[in-house]
Amino acid sequence: MFWVYILKCGDDSYYTGHTDNLELRIGQHHTGVCGGYTSKRLPVELCWSQECVTREEALSAELQIKGWSRKKKEALMQGDWLEINRLGRGKRRHERLK
Repeated sequence: MFWVYILKCGDDSYYTGHTDNLELRIGQHHTGVCGGYTSKRLPVELCWSQECVTREEALSAELQIKGWSRKKKEALMQGDWLEINRLGRGKRRHERLK
């Protein structure tokens, strides 16, 4: 199994990633072993995760979520599918008006 996940960083930002070992990966983020974005924003807290069947599915979900606004990520973490849908419709409507 693979996982896509969202961490809340010490600076109140969100980090989205994917892995095949969620427990190990979160531990690596906590200790700063991962380097990069989260190592400069410790501590981190796991806010949301979802199992995926394949690495491709997890990576696709990660890339999609990374493109979302903060509000839409927070709606996902709360399981608020109506809000996710509403926020998504607003973006598409705006793109059609261009």
